[in-house]
Amino acid sequence: MSSPRLTSTSYAVLGLLGVQPWSTYELTRQMDRSLGRMWPRAASKLYEEPKKLVAHGYASAATDTVGRRPRTVYSITEEGRAALARWLAEPGEGPVLEFEALVKLGFAEHGTREDALRTVAAARAWAAERNVVNREAARDYAAGEGPYQHRAAQGMIAGAFFTDLYAMVARWADWAEEQIGTWPEDPGEAVADRRELEEIARRADW
Repeated sequence: MSSPRLTSTSYAVLGLLGVQPWSTYELTRQMDRSLGRMWPRAASKLYEEPKKLVAHGYASAATDTVGRRPRTVYSITEEGRAALARWLAEPGEGPVLEFEALVKLGFAEHGTREDALRTVAAARAWAAERNVVNREAARDYAAGEGPYQHRAAQGMIAGAFFTDLYAMVARWADWAEEQIGTWPEDPGEAVADRRELEEIARRADW
């Protein structure tokens, strides 16, 4: 019987096991805290990943107790470290964007100007909300107080990406609000600002 197929989520869990041993509950919390922004997966699926890694010989499982409750703790094996290294040697895929606000704005002529403005405002609020925790974490690491300080160099790479992403969404929302504010009540009658189109084309030539 063949072992279950490993996915990118499997290797993400294996990477976490490379930091330290975890129970499945701890893995779920750590996955959400450290990888949730870049690789969101349902917690229920994460409970199956360590078992798959054990089946491949990439992790080992040991049972201990917390109080009176038993728990299974998973640790990476030497074979697992080698498999993780092979996976890391292959370049990863680019991001896949899923942004419902953009989909709605793309069909804005079927709604009202106010609908479009509310959608843009919600997008900006999303960026501001996400950046609250992001800003706190960035300040902690800058002060040398964030968790897993020995891995700050690795975390900094993703931190910079999300800092720029949230700022970009906020700037875009400000710009979009200004543009939509000039539209007539019926968005289907809106006319694009030629200067803005030219500016977008100029920025695209990076």
